[in-house]
Amino acid sequence: MTLENIKKELYNQCVVFVDSRINNSLSAIKSAQESANTEVKSSAGDKHETGRSMAQLETEKNAIQLAESNKLKHVIGLINPESKHHKVELGALVITNFGQYYISVSIGKITLGKTIYFGVSAVSPIGQAFLNHKEGDEILFNGRKFLLKEII
Repeated sequence: MTLENIKKELYNQCVVFVDSRINNSLSAIKSAQESANTEVKSSAGDKHETGRSMAQLETEKNAIQLAESNKLKHVIGLINPESKHHKVELGALVITNFGQYYISVSIGKITLGKTIYFGVSAVSPIGQAFLNHKEGDEILFNGRKFLLKEII
C-alpha cells in the first residue's frame, strides 16, 4: 500500500472513530432521557427525584461528550486526505525515526497491517512540537531527537 493510500485509510479510521463517539453519545443521551421520562413516582418521593436527577446528570455528561465529538468532527472536516504536505500541518502523515504520526485528531494507536501509526491532534504536545517543520528537520521532544524523515 502506498503512503498516500495509507494516509487515506488513516483519515477513514479517524472518521469512523469520531462518528462512533457521536453515535454513542446520542444513544446514551436518548437512554438517559427515556429513563428519566419513565421514572414512576413511588410512595418514596425522594427515590423518584434521585432517579430523575441521576438521569439528568447522565444526560448532561453525555451532552458534553457529544459537543467534544462534534468539535473533532469539525477538525476532520478541515482535512483533505488527498492533499500532499511539505511541512507538518493538519492532515499530514509524518514518518520519523520514532514512529509514524497522522496529524488529525487524538485517537491514539492505529494499526494498519503490521505497522502502527498514531493519530495525534495538532494541538497536542507532540503535534505542537512537529508543526510547521519540514522533512529532514530534527526536533527534540521528551528527551528524544525526532528526525522527520518524510512528510506526506
